[in-house]
Amino acid sequence: MSLGGDVYLAITIDVEEDNWSNYGTAPVLTNIPRLLELQRLFDRYAVKPTYLITYPVASDKSSVSMLRKIMEEGRCEIGAHLHPWYTPPFDEEKTVRNTMLFNLPKELQHKKIESLHGKIFENFKMEPVTFRSGRWGFDRTVAENIHRMGYKVDTSVSPYMNWEKYNGPNFSGRSPMPEFLHMDNKRDPGSSILEVPATIGFLQSNFDGCNACLNKIAGSNLRHFRLAGILDKLKLVNKVWLSPESDDGDKMIRLAKTFVKKKYSILNMFFHSPSLQNGLTPFTKTKEEEAELANRIEKFLKFKEMSNIKSIKLSESFQLIKNTGEVK
Repeated sequence: MSLGGDVYLAITIDVEEDNWSNYGTAPVLTNIPRLLELQRLFDRYAVKPTYLITYPVASDKSSVSMLRKIMEEGRCEIGAHLHPWYTPPFDEEKTVRNTMLFNLPKELQHKKIESLHGKIFENFKMEPVTFRSGRWGFDRTVAENIHRMGYKVDTSVSPYMNWEKYNGPNFSGRSPMPEFLHMDNKRDPGSSILEVPATIGFLQSNFDGCNACLNKIAGSNLRHFRLAGILDKLKLVNKVWLSPESDDGDKMIRLAKTFVKKKYSILNMFFHSPSLQNGLTPFTKTKEEEAELANRIEKFLKFKEMSNIKSIKLSESFQLIKNTGEVK
C-alpha cells in the first residue's frame, strides 16, 4: 500500500485508569494530567494524537475539561476505548474472560458501546468515529456493533499476536496492512469499518516468513527451548512493536524504515496513558523508566520530522485509504 509515496503517522493512546488491570477496583485517574506534558511534546513536532478514552475518563470533569480544551484547539482527536468492566450496563458476570468485549453477547456489547459513545458526546459535544477495544478484544461482531454507532476506524487488531491464553482473539495470521471490513456485500467503503492495526512487524522484510517461523515454534515443543529469544538475539527474527512501552527508539525507527521499504504507508504508534506515570504499569516501574519512555517518543518524533513523515489523526486514515482504493 502506497498513498502516493507519502508516509503517515497516527499516534493512538489508550487514555485510561491508573489501575488498568485491577478489574474489581474503583477507577483512579491520577495519570491523566500527565497528558499535558505529552501534548506539549506533540505540539513541538506538529503531531495531533488520537486520545482513545474510557468511560471513567469521559465521565470525569477534570479529565474532560483538560482534554476538551486540547480537542477544541485542534491539537488532538478524541476517540473511544472500551473497558467492559468500567462501562455500564454491568449485566455480565465479573470474570477475566468478560474483560474482553468480544466475549460478551452481541446486544450487551452494543449497549456498552452506546453508553461510552453517549458519555463522550454528552461531555465533548462531538461524535467519536475512532475506536479501540480494551485488551484487543475485537472480532467481526464488535465491528458490526461499532458500525451501527457510526464509527469509521477501528484500531483493535494487534498483528502477529495470539491472545487466546488470555481469553482473547488470535491475530497471529493478521498482517499490519489496513483493511476495510465490509458490513454488507456491496464492498462500499461508505458502509465499512476501516481497520488500522497497531504497528507490529519485523525488522526483517519477510514478514510472512518471520511470522510463520515464530508460529511454528509456538505450536511445538521448541517453545520450551526459548528458541524465539535466541533468534531475536541472533537478529534473525526480530518482532518489534511501534510502542515506546516495549521497544526503544532505535528499534522503532528500524521498524518504521522496514514498513516504508515494504510500502506500508501508515504507521500506528500506540501506548497507554498510565505508563506516563511511574509505578502504574509494568513498562515504567521507576522514574528512570518513565523518563526513558518520553525519550523514546521524542527520538521517534525527531526521526518523523527528518523523514518528512506526515502526522494524521486516526480518523483521517479513512479518507486517505478510501481515495487510493488500494486495500481490499
